[in-house]
Amino acid sequence: MYVTPEQVSASGKAGVEALVSLANAQLAAYERLSTLSLDATRSAFEDSVNYARAVLGAKDVQEVVNLSAAAAQPALEKALAYSRKVYEVSTQTQGEFTKLMEAQAAEANRNMAALLDKFAKNAPAGSDVAVAAVKSAIAAANTAYDSFTKVAKQASEIAEANMSAAANAAKDVKKKAA
Repeated sequence: MYVTPEQVSASGKAGVEALVSLANAQLAAYERLSTLSLDATRSAFEDSVNYARAVLGAKDVQEVVNLSAAAAQPALEKALAYSRKVYEVSTQTQGEFTKLMEAQAAEANRNMAALLDKFAKNAPAGSDVAVAAVKSAIAAANTAYDSFTKVAKQASEIAEANMSAAANAAKDVKKKAA
């Protein structure tokens, strides 16, 4: 039961590939967030310029008040839309990371099980208790990981429900204001 240079090389390659996949996913998320932020900044700038021009062209105070009131609602809607999009990008990125990490964990479990089986075949008599203990520990760790994953998914669902509730509340406010 010796580790060969080919096995070490393959393990190193797999690790590098996993890191490259994570880096690519993170870079793609950063690119989406950067584009989103740039678009939001551009839109806010254009809205500010238009509002400033409208205020400078106002003939009286009442017109300035009306312009301010009219500008507030679209700004709130854009802020909510921006928040929703950021949340979508972060949720999507989290899903991609989770898939990659689950694949890595599954691969590590397969490798560990294969290693334990190989060890058990070549182990001295009486070591089956130690092998069983290690397998039991791995099973317990997998169960804990599964529980953690379920809790994380539930938290994500709660956050998504809260985001939807906030968006619906904002829509209700808009309807009442109209």
